[in-house]
Amino acid sequence: MLVDGEWRTDAFETTDEGGAFQRQETTFRDRVRDDPDARFQPEAGRYHLYVSYACPWAHRTLVARKLLGLEDAISVDVVDPFRGEGGWQFTPEKEGCTADSLYDSEYLRELYVEADPDATCRATVPVLWDKQEATIVNNESKEILRMLSTEFTDVAERDIDLYPEGYQEAVDEIIESIYEPINNGVYRAGFADTQEAYDEAVTELFDALDHWDDVLEDQRYLAGDRLTEADICMFTTLVRFDEVYHTHFMCNHRLIQEYDNLWPYLRDLYQTPGVAQTVNMDHIKEHYYTTHPDVSPKRIVPMGPAPDFAADHDRDELPGEPPEDLLPVA
Repeated sequence: MLVDGEWRTDAFETTDEGGAFQRQETTFRDRVRDDPDARFQPEAGRYHLYVSYACPWAHRTLVARKLLGLEDAISVDVVDPFRGEGGWQFTPEKEGCTADSLYDSEYLRELYVEADPDATCRATVPVLWDKQEATIVNNESKEILRMLSTEFTDVAERDIDLYPEGYQEAVDEIIESIYEPINNGVYRAGFADTQEAYDEAVTELFDALDHWDDVLEDQRYLAGDRLTEADICMFTTLVRFDEVYHTHFMCNHRLIQEYDNLWPYLRDLYQTPGVAQTVNMDHIKEHYYTTHPDVSPKRIVPMGPAPDFAADHDRDELPGEPPEDLLPVA
C-alpha cells in the first residue's frame, strides 16, 4: 500500500487479532453526477476505467459498461492478472492486458500518486479516472457501478435501466445483504488465519447461497423480473466460484453447479448478450492461484473444473426477460 505517497509492502495487516480477514475502506469517493453544478459531470470521452479482468469488484464495472453501451464513452485499460509486491502492473505484451494509455505508468500505484502525491491507501481496481482534471474520481466498485447505471444515460448507447424505479429499495437491500456473506465471504474464508474465523465465514457463505437458491426458484432475477445491479454484484462472485473459490479459498461445501437454481441463474446471466465478453477465466485463475502465496505457495494453476456456462438454462420460462434494448454485442 501507499503511505504518504511512498510504496510499502509491510504496512497493511490483512487479518484482525481474531484471525478474521479485514478489508480496507476505499479512499476516493467523489461522484459523477448529471447536474450542471457538479464537479464531475457525465461526458463522453472524459472518463477512463482502470480494471483487472481477474478482480470481481472491477468486473462489476466492466459488465455495466458493456450492458449499457458505454464502451465508446468510457475507455479502459487492463492490468496484469498477477499482482506482486509492486501491486497491479501494466504489461501490454501479455494477452488481454494493456499499457497505461494515459500516462504510460508501469504500476497502477503511480496513478494514485498522480491523483494525490500524499496518498495513504491501497492501490486497488477499479479506478474511475477523470481525464479532464487528471485525478481519480472514485475507486469503490459499488459506487462506480451506481454512477454508470444512473448518471450516464445521455451518453449510453442503450436505454437500459439497471436501477429501475419501483425496484431501488430492493436492489439496495440485496446488494447490502449479499456483500458480507457472499461477495466478501469467500475472501473471509480464504484469508482466515484461524479455524474459528474460517468456520464462521464458510457457514455464513453457504447459508446465504442456500437462501438465494430458494429465492431464485420462482423468479428469474434477484429483485424479481428485472435484471438489476444486484445481479451484476452476484454474478461476478458466482462466475469465479467453482473455478477459484471452491478450491483456492476452501469454500468446498458445494459447487455452484450443484445448486438447482443458482447454477442455471448463473448460466442465464453469463448468456445475457455482452456479459460473456467481460469474463476472462484465464486471467481470473492466474490471479488467484499465483498472487496469494500464503494460500497457494506453489502457484500452480489447476486445469479444471471448467463449468459449461453456455449450457441451456430454461430460466426464460420464469417471469421477466433481459431488457429489450440489450442487443447482441459482437
